[in-house]
Amino acid sequence: MTRVLILHGPNLNRLGKREPAIYGSETLDEINQRLKKIGDQLTFSVVTKQSNFEGELITEIHEAEGNFDYIVCNPGAYTHTSYAIRDAIASVEVPVIEVHLSNIHAREEFRKQSVTAPVCVGQISGFGSYSYDLALRAIRELI
Repeated sequence: MTRVLILHGPNLNRLGKREPAIYGSETLDEINQRLKKIGDQLTFSVVTKQSNFEGELITEIHEAEGNFDYIVCNPGAYTHTSYAIRDAIASVEVPVIEVHLSNIHAREEFRKQSVTAPVCVGQISGFGSYSYDLALRAIRELI
């Protein structure tokens, strides 16, 4: 069974309340429940985690090696600023797919640059919470 870690970064625990016009009205719990159901359909073991702390996200990425086959990661605002998360992704032999709910390339100038995407196998953005679903389906195609 393919093991997938879905890693949600800062402020994603506020989904459903935080700027719903941009991020939608679904809560993180609702998204996670749907992703686990999709995982079951694809015969994946899906584990979801969220942290607002950069160091915790880095530790999760490090600990994924040997425990997960893929990581789906939404680094949130750390996408644009965290060379430490970028280096953590580069340091493990677990393929990472970067996801974003909004189309980061159509937003503020500072959001258009991802420091983490160059060390990921791909990036999916702009499809709301379905960006995560698409990442799981991409993994099925990569296997």
